[in-house]
Amino acid sequence: MIRLQKLLIIFSILMLCIDRGTATTASSDHDYTYFDSGCCNSRAPTTHKNASSAIIRSKTPAVSDCAVWSKESVVSDCVIWSKECSGEILRIAKLPETVEWLKGIRRRIHEFPELAFEEFNTSRLIRRELDQMDISYRHPLAKTGIRATIGTGGPPFVAVRADMDALPIQEAVEWEYKSKVAGKMHACGHDAHVAMLLGAARILKTREHHLKGTVVLVFQPAEEAGNGAKRMMADGALEDVEAIFAVHVSHEHPTSIIGSRPGPLLAGCGFFRAVINGKQGDAGSPQRSVDPVLAASAAVISLQGIVSREANPLDSQVVSVTSFNGGDSLDKIADTVVLGGTFRAFSNTSFYQLLQRIEEVIVEQAGVFRCSATVDFFEKEYTIYPPTVNDEGMYEHVRKVAIDLFGPTNFRVVPPMMGAEDFSFYSQVVPAAFFYIGVRNETLGSVHTGHSPYFMIDEDALPMGAAAHAAIAERYLNERSR
Repeated sequence: MIRLQKLLIIFSILMLCIDRGTATTASSDHDYTYFDSGCCNSRAPTTHKNASSAIIRSKTPAVSDCAVWSKESVVSDCVIWSKECSGEILRIAKLPETVEWLKGIRRRIHEFPELAFEEFNTSRLIRRELDQMDISYRHPLAKTGIRATIGTGGPPFVAVRADMDALPIQEAVEWEYKSKVAGKMHACGHDAHVAMLLGAARILKTREHHLKGTVVLVFQPAEEAGNGAKRMMADGALEDVEAIFAVHVSHEHPTSIIGSRPGPLLAGCGFFRAVINGKQGDAGSPQRSVDPVLAASAAVISLQGIVSREANPLDSQVVSVTSFNGGDSLDKIADTVVLGGTFRAFSNTSFYQLLQRIEEVIVEQAGVFRCSATVDFFEKEYTIYPPTVNDEGMYEHVRKVAIDLFGPTNFRVVPPMMGAEDFSFYSQVVPAAFFYIGVRNETLGSVHTGHSPYFMIDEDALPMGAAAHAAIAERYLNERSR
């Protein structure tokens, strides 16, 4: 009888502990306490200040020492990085509640796309989620941008960036979360980028006690406009940062495959607009005119010789004339022709050599035909993107993190592409690495590349992207501190 009473007492104590653990780990859609890996220590409310200096108090309740132990504390303390640390990050990212939350974030942003420097509601959504996670931030940077921080608040500082802006495209994909804004669409995956970075924030916040430094989350406007990154830097987004990483969804690779390469990954990109002036006249008396159409035609042909006859065949470059506008009368020679296009190269040297030669060819060819010409490269509008060049050490870090998380068959060394990214501005200032995450899924119809009205993604990539961001940042700080 006495033994039975003792057993009943022990059972009652155990049930009381379980009840307390259950009460503290239950969560709503926006309650992050169930991620708390420090649940076995009593905790008092904590405070921090956000950008507007408002004090935010954590509502995480104190938890008794007898509460349920977290799985992470059993697996690894991550003092020295191990595969178990990567596995725990991936486990959190793949929790059903995390996956549904990520999809919900991405879909809300997708339904209400905003163009460059107009991302006010997107920025508000991000800040609301950061507030829910008790993550401090500065806002606004570059009008709608955000710089958030997780960790010790001290060095080293490593940054992860997501772009927020949409495109002026009418969505043609018929699905439940189609864009509700006429003529605007997230047709380049920036909605997914934001969701992934918020997912990384959620993971890193639960593992904040492991961070041996500070993770900077950069939510950037106006990537498509070409000057979002420069304005973010001017407003202090990279303050104290010693390395930066970013991801882009890609239909070149199956869902969740990670791809990157050391060195040049994306081309430098510039645009030009040339105005060639002549003298208007009757088409039947060409000797009384100065024909800018002839001069412009000669310039277009000569521009093709820059790459084919002046560039090293092993150094990929492109010059394309994409517009040509003259007069609209069939019996008059126009007085002006306007032509324009784009140019690309994988090194700064080649890129600026192209810029110089484009101007020389157009101006001098116009002179041959007695015309004058001016060439505008839109440099004041920051539409010149330098090449995106991955630092070899940062690329190697992405490679080993991806292999550790997803296995060696899920990482690929990819060829350079002639596309451009304003992440390149960051890579000119600090060591950087840019990588892709695959979203190609023929079954879903996720096969159309960026800037297509039929663009869509496989959302199964969202938790993988969040895990990649989180592991890249945490492991960087871990290994940097040794």
